[in-house]
Amino acid sequence: MNAVNLPGNEPQPQPIDVSLSTSCAFPLGPDHAFALASDLGYDGVEVMVTGNSLTQEEDSLYGFQQRFGLPVTAIHAPTLLLTQQVWGGVWTKIQRSAQLAQAVGAHVVVVHPPFRWQGKYSSGFEDGVRRANEYYGVKIAIENMYPWRARSKAAQMYVPHWDPQLMDYRYVTWDFSHAAIDRVDSLAAVQALGDRLTHVHLCDGDNNGTDQHLQPGLGTQPVAESLRYLAGSGWNGSVTVEVTTRQYRKIPGEVERVLGETLEFARRNLAR
Repeated sequence: MNAVNLPGNEPQPQPIDVSLSTSCAFPLGPDHAFALASDLGYDGVEVMVTGNSLTQEEDSLYGFQQRFGLPVTAIHAPTLLLTQQVWGGVWTKIQRSAQLAQAVGAHVVVVHPPFRWQGKYSSGFEDGVRRANEYYGVKIAIENMYPWRARSKAAQMYVPHWDPQLMDYRYVTWDFSHAAIDRVDSLAAVQALGDRLTHVHLCDGDNNGTDQHLQPGLGTQPVAESLRYLAGSGWNGSVTVEVTTRQYRKIPGEVERVLGETLEFARRNLAR
């Protein structure tokens, strides 16, 4: 007998999970980020790999998952300027990040595009990422970056380009703070990316030329509109809050307030 979908029995769309980046607790360790995420009701944690060994070790992260009852949803590879000494060469960084993601059950690895001076790495970057996606079975999602500006002139510091919209990447991470520096309309970008958009770093920026990672709503990016578009389009990607909290730490409870408000903002605008 064929199943009959009676009125009111249609499958309901799945909610979009919202995770907290360990960068929101930096320079404190990932255990502090897990504790914050657990206390505030986040769905998981994105681990940014840094020089802190606790961000690099499968056993440590597994222990945090068990202790706080939260999954690791994404691994951010150590491809930042400040993590150039972590895990050696860049392809090794991507390899080890993918292996760590597999070990802890994360499905996304966030990677920055190459710096201009990484010639050999950058020349085969698109093909190398494509092969790595196939080999490791995780989504290596290239993050949008931005031009570096000096005296109002843009400098090309990332190659092949800082904007993944222009490149042939299967998976993309979109960061609203980086979009603000690049003076890009994030709503138009997420619409143009379509199903290539895999992961979102939730934050904001106000076009002042620095990477601010503001609380959503404090900058100029159409953050709420972009989230509502994604929710309404049936998007099935993941969202991680990546808000800088250093300026709030002098007042007890302020970090929790900001990250709690950001979670509420995300869930309100991502509601199906």
